[in-house]
Parts: sequence; structure tokens; C-alpha cells
Amino acid sequence: MAWIRTHARRYPLLATTLLVIVVGVVLWAAGWGTEPTNLVRWLFSGFALVVAAMQAVRMVRDIMRGHWGLDILAVTAIIATVLVNEYVASIVIVLMLTGGEALEDYAAGRAKRELNALLAKSPQSAHRVLPGGGIEEIPVSEVAVGDTLLLRPAEIVPVDGVLLGQGGAFDESSLTGESIPVERGTGDAVLSGSVNGQAALQIRATATAENSQYQQIVALVAAAGESKAPVVRLADRYAVPFTLFSLALAGIAWAVSGDPVRFAEVLVVATPCPLLIAAPVAFMGGMSRGARNGVIVKGGGVLEKLARARTVVFDKTGTLTHGRPSLTAVRPAPGFDADEVLALAASAEQYSSHVLAASIMRSAEERGLALRPAETAREVATHGVVATIDGRVVTIGKLSFVRAAAPDARATELSGGELSIAVAVDGRFAGSIVASDSVRGNAAATIAALRQLGVRDSMILTGDAQSTADHVAEQLGITRVQAECLPQDKVVAVRAITERPVIMVGDGVNDAPVLAAADVGIAMGAKGATAASESADVVIMVDDIARAARAVQIGQDTMRIALQSIWIGIAFSVVLMLIAAFGLIPATVGAALQEVVDLVTILNALRAIGMRRDARWSLPEARPERAPTGNITNR
Repeated sequence: MAWIRTHARRYPLLATTLLVIVVGVVLWAAGWGTEPTNLVRWLFSGFALVVAAMQAVRMVRDIMRGHWGLDILAVTAIIATVLVNEYVASIVIVLMLTGGEALEDYAAGRAKRELNALLAKSPQSAHRVLPGGGIEEIPVSEVAVGDTLLLRPAEIVPVDGVLLGQGGAFDESSLTGESIPVERGTGDAVLSGSVNGQAALQIRATATAENSQYQQIVALVAAAGESKAPVVRLADRYAVPFTLFSLALAGIAWAVSGDPVRFAEVLVVATPCPLLIAAPVAFMGGMSRGARNGVIVKGGGVLEKLARARTVVFDKTGTLTHGRPSLTAVRPAPGFDADEVLALAASAEQYSSHVLAASIMRSAEERGLALRPAETAREVATHGVVATIDGRVVTIGKLSFVRAAAPDARATELSGGELSIAVAVDGRFAGSIVASDSVRGNAAATIAALRQLGVRDSMILTGDAQSTADHVAEQLGITRVQAECLPQDKVVAVRAITERPVIMVGDGVNDAPVLAAADVGIAMGAKGATAASESADVVIMVDDIARAARAVQIGQDTMRIALQSIWIGIAFSVVLMLIAAFGLIPATVGAALQEVVDLVTILNALRAIGMRRDARWSLPEARPERAPTGNITNR
């Protein structure tokens, strides 16, 4: 009884329809279903007309908003069956409409299972280790950076942190889509939302709950689930011709036969529930499939653009390359010492958000150089940093940026794939720091997979030097390269591309504008690049560029299944209408057959969820990882 009450409250119109049918059956059994009184006819016809009026009001509101839908067929079919005294068919059509809405809600819930699973697993509490050795349970919102937290066996990691003490295994499937647990050692980063293994462990919090990885995923998933995909518009592309064809065929059947019942019989099987239900279910299934694969898609319209994409544009650093450069040399200018240049550079880079800053600081620490605090520090986005350290003004960044402060700054000799970072002290050129990055092992295979999927044009947009960008492009088979770009230059370049839709793949804060400008922005969000993730249409939650090709594959599969479901519904309805036009399908039977069509199209649409197809999908054979190459001067 509780189950019935719950679903009756959730689907009140369907519950009322079923109650009306039950009352009608009781009245018929009691002898009130015959003429001249025939209370069953009055009950069914009256209720059907009320539902038709409700549908008509909604239809008129949609038309006033410029939205031409398929409701007119359902309303016309109900009125027609009532007028020709096919009241049983009328109530069956009403059951089909109300039941279809409930079925759509259930199917959409089934398709959203992966999205809802992420939301349901959001950590709510944490176990903080007290200085005296005790443990207290606190809301996850109260965790502060630096807190020591206890992770019990099989417990969800509440916030981002680093592992203390012994190593352990963590299930990161809700973050990355990978089912195999990963091993983490002492000092390794542990992401919130991952699940601890069978041993109790301790971590030190490195972020609050609000700024942790899992909460960012939850926010993206919630936004994706709330977004209204333009799937109704997809079905409505067929609304006007389908409606006109149905009404014309019904009118011809009536005119030829001279029987108005024939008009009603044709419209009964023309009721367009498959078109209204199947496409939204397919798109929600595609979004669910993406979430299961570590790809958050912010709306069904994004899937449609992914399916039609013709050009892909890549940022280089952190996207085509690993984004973890290593220093290969420090080349001081006359009058400066290598350790002095590196120490000053690392001290200034403490105040930079650029990925290269961590490499410079790490190299200084490895050489035992102490980092000194700055009296003042200012980062100029995409260019460099100016900081005052021990009374000395240190400028570090692109050569052109440093040359404005030190006119004697000069370029240093580089091999293919290397980069140089210029350093000036008190207006004098102090030297260059040389670093290198490595191309991702599956970058070439990803580009090959995208070409196989129809995304044949590829391009690199980067702030790096032209020679370095050309070196990476040559390795990956990319012929179009635009280097030394500022963020606004990338936006202009993407807008100038004629082969559209355009996908832009990037990861850094400086990529946020161009991700927003592209038809589909894909952010490599595994490193927590919040600005890029918020600007993007797709967020890849694992550090794997191959997921960009997976996103396109999911978009194409989803669009194919959505269109296939629409055409299945149209084909079945047209066949049934043609048969009904010859008077071979009574109205009541036709209404029941339309329910079968609904079920077939919805089951087909649910195929967009994927399942085994994901396990079979793989990239073409990847090239072996290359020696260090590329650079990271996207300042």
C-alpha cells in the first residue's frame, strides 16, 4: 500500500486514470454500461475530454512561446474517439498519455543512474584526529586545510589530502571510471570521493570540502542533470510534417469510406508518444554513459554538437603533453651564479599559478636552496611574475616580458622540444632556465581515433614558442599550428575556423576563454583547473586525453540511437495508420498497439547507456612514449 501511495502522489494523473478505469469496470459489471443510461460512456468520455482540455491548454501555451509540438494529434484523437462514441478507445489513449509520462520519468531515472550515484555518494562527515590522540566526527564542511583525518576501511575520502604513514589502495571508479583500485604511497595525493580499501589510514587535508575534487564533480553533475537538453526540439523537427501527414491520411480515410469512425481510428495510432519520450531518454542515457566513463557532459545539446564535430583544437601544455616539465639546465648570465638564479626564480614562482612554477620550486628544493618570502609579488597572466625578494626586483617569464624590464635579456640555444624561462634581477638579465615536457603516450592515437570518428581537421593553439609547438605537431601529425598566443588570440583563431562544429581541448586557467568560445569546450579537469572546467561544456575527470575521443564516440552513439528511436516510432505509427485507414484496426485495438510502439522505442533509446560497448571501445594502437619534448610557456 505504501508503494501505491508513493507512486500515486508522484503520478497523480495516471493514478486518477487508473481509478476511473476501475470505476468504469465496476459500473459495467453492475449493468450500468448499457444504453440508455450507460454511465461508463459518460464517465470515460467526460474524463477523456477533461484530459484533452488540459493537454490543449499546455499546447496553446507552447505555441504562444513559438514551440510547435505534437500534442495536437493526441488532443484530436481523444476528441474524435469521443465524438464517434469510441469511449473505450478514448480512455485507452488517456492511459497511454499519462502512462507514457510516467514511463518517460522511469526511463529517464534509469538513464540517470550513474549521475545520481555520484550525487548520492557525496561525503557528509569526516573523522578528525585530535592533538591528544582522540577521534571526533565532524561535518565535512568543517574540515580545515592541515587537519589530520582518519579513513576507516571502505570509507569515502571526504576531502582532498595527502597520505600519511603506510600506503593503501583506493577505488577511484566514481572519479575516473576505472574499476581497478589504485595504490597510493606515503605523501601521495588522495582525491575526495575515492573509497579507501581494507586498512585504516590517515591523511592530511590539503583542501576544504568546497574546493575538493569530488565536490567539484558533484557541482558539475548537478548542473548537467538540471540542464534542459534540446531533445524536444530534435523530435519537433518531425512534428509539423508528421502531424500534417496524420491529419491528411485520417481525413482521406474518412472521405473515402464515408465513416467518421475511420478518422478516429487513424489518429489513435498516430499518437506521437514515441517521439516525445524516446529522444529525451536517449540523451539522458548518453550523459549517464559519459559520467560512468569519467566524462561530465553539461547537457544533451553538447552531445549533439560532439556527434557533428569536424575540427578539434588542442592546447599543448598539459593537454598534448603531460604538463609536468622538468628542468634540464640553469644558464646564468655573467655576474650571476646558477644557484642564485634558481633560488630567486623559485622564490618568485611561489606566487604564480602556472604549472611551471611547481617544477622550478621542486628543482630548487632538490638542490637544497631555501625559498625566501617576497615583500611584494604580482603575476601578469600568461606572461610571468614580478616579485621583490630581499630588496631585489626579480622578473621571470617569457623573454619578451623580461626584456621589457631588462633590455639586455637574450634568448638561449634550445634543442627540439625545450623551452627557456628568462630571469632578470634589478633590471639586469640574470640568465635562463631550460625545461622540457613529454608528449602523452596516447596523444597520437587519440588524434587518429578522432579522425576515424570524422573529426578530420586538427590544430594546436599554444602560448609556447613556434619551434617547440612545431616539434610537437610534427610528432603527432598535426599540420596547423598557431604559437605564441595570448588567450584572446586563441579566441580569435577558434572563431575564424570554418569547419564546424569546433572542439577545443585545454586544461589551464588561460584556456577558459577559448573553451567558452568553442562550439564544444573540453576541459582536462583532473588537475582541478576550476576556471577551465566551469567554462567548458565537457569536463574530463581523469588525466587522460583519450577521453576526448571517447566523448565524441558517446555523442555519435547517442545521436544515432536518438534518431533511430524517432524513426522507429514514425515507421511503426505510419504502418499502423495505413492499416487503420482501411478499417482493419479498431480504435481500442489501435490504442493498445500504440502502447507497444512506446515500449519498443523507449527500450531502444535506453541502449544509449552503453554498458558492454564501453568495454569494447579502445583507441588505435598508440605510439610509444617519446623522449621529453614540448614546453610550458603558456604564460
